[in-house]
Amino acid sequence: MKYSESELIINADGSVFHLHLLPHQIAEKVILVGDQNRVDKVAAYFDRIEHTVQNREFRTVTGWYADKRISVVSTGIGTDNIDIVLTELDALVNINLQTREDNKNKTKLSIVRIGTSGGLQPFTPEGTFVVSQYAIGFDGLLNYYAGRDAVCDLSFEKAFVEKTGYDARFAAPYCLQTSAELTAKIAGNDMVLGTTISAPGFYGPQGRAIRIPLHDALLNEKIMQFEYEGHRITNFEMEGSAIAGLSALMGHEATTVCLIIANRLGKRFIGSYDEKMKELIQTVLKRI
Repeated sequence: MKYSESELIINADGSVFHLHLLPHQIAEKVILVGDQNRVDKVAAYFDRIEHTVQNREFRTVTGWYADKRISVVSTGIGTDNIDIVLTELDALVNINLQTREDNKNKTKLSIVRIGTSGGLQPFTPEGTFVVSQYAIGFDGLLNYYAGRDAVCDLSFEKAFVEKTGYDARFAAPYCLQTSAELTAKIAGNDMVLGTTISAPGFYGPQGRAIRIPLHDALLNEKIMQFEYEGHRITNFEMEGSAIAGLSALMGHEATTVCLIIANRLGKRFIGSYDEKMKELIQTVLKRI
């Protein structure tokens, strides 16, 4: 297939439109972070840096950690940005940007998002590391792509909608398992395996009412009580579902690991979490 100029936009220097990256500047192991300032905090542990590129909120550093070539890319906040980042990362490794045609041999990326999150269960207090075994998207992004049903757990989705009374006026939720192999590798034996909801906002969509009342004030309570085949919903964040979903459709491995910085049950916030984030970063670098 050949992609037109309007659909796959390539800059004058041959780089992809938003990330401003050239194919040789991206590694097959990718760490995604929301905050562009966190890119350099991850790259500070690199033994050697090859490339540093930034456009808007998308900052990339590619280098070496021990014997592993790794790229760290900032996404900004939200699944809309993930749509950009995942599509352009995939294009860098699976499309010839000069001919605009698919590469004959496909490259599989290993993608790990490192983020912060709000815990929803007694067993996910502040300071916990939660690796997303399942991802639920409240954002609706995956529903725009063909093949979403093939990568999603439709029984899980149906049970969630029925048991929570999920309103049809919200975007239809999608649910899927993250890469089992990569998730197990990152989790080791010292992290919580969880089910993570990605919300399309920080306030109302995550049950925070600041001046505007919520459409369903009991939704969070129903989410916390929900259980499906032994799986409980552990945390809220804003990007993991799209990373898991798009990666599954594109043939990449992906998972999300979050540091819990807020306890939604106890209404507590961890305050300073720099040292715990450094611990998480170093652990992911060793395990990716």
